[in-house]
Amino acid sequence: MTDGTLRPLRADARRNREKILTAAVRVFTAEGLDAHLERIAKEAGVGSATLYRNFPTREALIEAVYRNEVAQLCDAAPVLLTQKPPAEALRAWTRLFLDYVTAKYGMIDALRAIAATGGNPYGHSREMIQAAITSLMEACMAAGVIRTDIQPTDIGAALEGIALTSAGAEHRQQAERLLDLTLDGLMVRP
Repeated sequence: MTDGTLRPLRADARRNREKILTAAVRVFTAEGLDAHLERIAKEAGVGSATLYRNFPTREALIEAVYRNEVAQLCDAAPVLLTQKPPAEALRAWTRLFLDYVTAKYGMIDALRAIAATGGNPYGHSREMIQAAITSLMEACMAAGVIRTDIQPTDIGAALEGIALTSAGAEHRQQAERLLDLTLDGLMVRP
């Protein structure tokens, strides 16, 4: 197109892109960021040319994986609120937050390297995550199940603290215990 707008991806191209992003999370988590991109293509069931057409550099793939993980995390909040009572939705979302942090933790050096070269892999991720937390907390407050004197930024800071001290799969049980302690402290007691 000549007007500078991007053409939407065809359905098959969109599916291939999603398969690549999903495979990249698995491979990067299992093998680290030095994993061969050909391995990711094979895991996704696409050819190397398809991977490179979508992501011409390793950095582009890593940034796209990170942004995709943030989007999936944030998109889960309204879905959980339609499927579960608000307190359960909040609790389930915090588990997804741990999954997100575990994936991010495996990519942190690469994300820092991208940022050091002038890229901004984080973009609006903090605002997006804060908006998801806010929607979950507002639903919980409206249902009368959590305290009203806590701000979404307080929960965000608590989640970040738990993530910093318990990042990595080997600390998952501890992180979940800390989440339970934090969430239990929010609940309104009869």
